[in-house]
Amino acid sequence: MPALTTTSDGFLLHGEPFRIISGALHYFRVHPALWSDRLRKARLMGLNTVETYIPWNHHQPDPEGGLVLDGFLDLPRFLRLARDEGLRVLLRPGPFICAEWDGGGLPDWLTSDPDIRLRTSDPRFTGAVDRYLDLLLPALRPHMAAAGGPVIAVQVENEYGAYGDDSAYLKHLADAFRSRGVEELLFTCDQGDPGHLASGSLPGVLVTGTFGSRVEQSLARLREHRPEDPLFCAEFWIGWFDHWGGPHHVRDAADAAADLDRLLSAGASVNIYMFHGGTNFGFTNGANHKHAYTPTVTSYDYDAALTECGDPGPKYHAFREVIARHATVPDEPAPVPSPKLTPTAVELSSRAPLLPLAGSLAPAVQADAPVTMDELGQRTGYALYRTTLPAGGDGVLHFARGVGDRGQVFVDGAPVGVLESERHDASLPVRVPRPGATLEVLVENMGGVNYGPRIGAPKGLLGPVSFNGTDLTGWDCHPLPLDAPGALPFAPADGTPVTVPAFHRGTFDVGTPADAFLSLPGWSKGQAWINGFHLGRYWNRGPQRTLYVPAPVLRPGSNELVLLELHGTTATRALLTDTPDLGPENTW
Repeated sequence: MPALTTTSDGFLLHGEPFRIISGALHYFRVHPALWSDRLRKARLMGLNTVETYIPWNHHQPDPEGGLVLDGFLDLPRFLRLARDEGLRVLLRPGPFICAEWDGGGLPDWLTSDPDIRLRTSDPRFTGAVDRYLDLLLPALRPHMAAAGGPVIAVQVENEYGAYGDDSAYLKHLADAFRSRGVEELLFTCDQGDPGHLASGSLPGVLVTGTFGSRVEQSLARLREHRPEDPLFCAEFWIGWFDHWGGPHHVRDAADAAADLDRLLSAGASVNIYMFHGGTNFGFTNGANHKHAYTPTVTSYDYDAALTECGDPGPKYHAFREVIARHATVPDEPAPVPSPKLTPTAVELSSRAPLLPLAGSLAPAVQADAPVTMDELGQRTGYALYRTTLPAGGDGVLHFARGVGDRGQVFVDGAPVGVLESERHDASLPVRVPRPGATLEVLVENMGGVNYGPRIGAPKGLLGPVSFNGTDLTGWDCHPLPLDAPGALPFAPADGTPVTVPAFHRGTFDVGTPADAFLSLPGWSKGQAWINGFHLGRYWNRGPQRTLYVPAPVLRPGSNELVLLELHGTTATRALLTDTPDLGPENTW
């Protein structure tokens, strides 16, 4: 018998009544040196459980390789820390997780195969899932409740009713967990829609809901669908995520606390999404694509109970008061904000242009027509495409099937325009100074779609390119790995304005490392690294105006900042501040 069992009235843990009061905390979005701090703050708010997704694409980046379980991906360590804090754990291994995470957690090597029917009982998909679980579950079994660990329940898929109705696929997943030794309670989760609940559920598997408001109505739908199951909101949405060019979404703390009180007063269990959002460091953010492609920002603050940097926000204190009405909250002081770095200016005194360095970053692939980034083996970041133009004069460049996701176009090294899939751009008028001029297109993968049928959409140049109706051939296609930008051949800046993509480097001193926020006034768009740690994407389009710098990234003494700035700038300075700026707020 699993440690956690169900009745229509609630849960039993080892035979004793147990209400799940959980909060979402994604280990892969939080610096590992800060896991203990975040887990302690979860317990102090009154949570008895934490929930996390598991991103398949990062744990198994190579289909022929082993499982990655170190650094940000050291899930066994995260589970041990949760156990040591006295917290139970809900695991959500997918295989699809959504989570506003690149590709919804599905690996690129899988989604790039157009013949595989994702999230179905297609044996090519379930076979890949099975091979992944063969690697993952042996590493997790010591942390399951049956072995004395903290994991009390495991989710099957994720909001599947909003996507498909392949019950054989869901049953395959449930059987895959059971046959590999998972004895713990299994559950599904779906939005509180009768059709979604019907398509996304399985007999004998707990049904849970996802919603952020209309509590009574949502709980009633759960009860109508499965009267014998306990009421459990597996995602109680208390905030939301942001897209580039949109507002910063927030939710009033009193409003969210009132709905949390309604949930608990109804006897329901809850998982707060998010207790602590964290950050889409590096190239990990996802994107939505319904009517248009909209990439997610670097911050995953989510207006959560803990802010992006782990400080208690208004919801933390409001939720703690609500939880105390329904359960025991530790008789310890609430946590206080962490120390912040004294504001520090950083002079970026050296630079290295990107386009001339393309050949030194990786060998080019030569082709008659452009090849996608997937075909180049460049799964995130950037690729550069280079050829020559056969004629001079005014004309139109046409990009068959557009770009994925944003292309900067240069003629003889001069910028001539930008194409964005967000705007469905496919053509660009240009003036070519001479026959044989060099055409370069720098394409940026802005994040893999994480929800819906467009998961796995290709990146890079997506088809032939023509000039005035004539197809261009003889392409050099450069993948651009950016694993060690600090090792590039930098030269002292000469004070002239920069009009092309370039790396900019500077150093700064730190006494005692503390959390900080990188502010980049005067810079347009690009990537930032501190001491080789990839903070993520910045963009003056907003809403996000600062990047979170975790204290463990800094070191006493000299530190290095590197920016890849994609557009021209006259700026030579960055600023480490003590205050985040996530942009103008939109309350929902």
